[in-house]
Amino acid sequence: MIGVVLAGGRGRRFGGDKLLFKISGKPLILHTIERLKSAGSIDEVVIVASPENAEKLKALGYRVVVDELLVGPIGGIYTALSLGDAFVVAGDMPLLVPEFVDFIIERFKLAKKPACVPRWCNGYLEPLHAAYSGEFRGFLKKKIEAGQYAINRAVRESNACYIEIEELPEEWRESFFNVNTREDLGKIRSTRERVQ
Repeated sequence: MIGVVLAGGRGRRFGGDKLLFKISGKPLILHTIERLKSAGSIDEVVIVASPENAEKLKALGYRVVVDELLVGPIGGIYTALSLGDAFVVAGDMPLLVPEFVDFIIERFKLAKKPACVPRWCNGYLEPLHAAYSGEFRGFLKKKIEAGQYAINRAVRESNACYIEIEELPEEWRESFFNVNTREDLGKIRSTRERVQ
């Protein structure tokens, strides 16, 4: 299974390119990549970048694929699925839990559905911490062509498999944490021993 890190966001709330902002001497995105790489089910990590940040991200030493659509996460996932089945995360998720990644991939393989997505009891989905089949790309293509760019809606309208988050170990939930503001960096620094 390919591990895909979406890196196309502009980081407006953060005020700059947050993915290259250094935490403990390493760019934020590298913390995410290293956590993802350490999941046993991940064979390779690929970065999906925007045209404007692709060159900078190539310097990290990973394969970079450019999302030319620039329509948000749905475009990044669509681009990623050109490579086949993929586990997709956002680049600003430095507390990924490798065991949780493996759990979702295992469920995805058993379910044989187009997507396997964690879901909260209130119905909120975590589509940027989920497994997708290469075949789902065709479904996303139709949505994009119709101007429907909401990935949550696309998942709900597909025959997806869901993982109920409240039934899982509570410590896995930190996997969903993402950095949006500089204040969020404090939360990471307070858990630095887990991020190293």
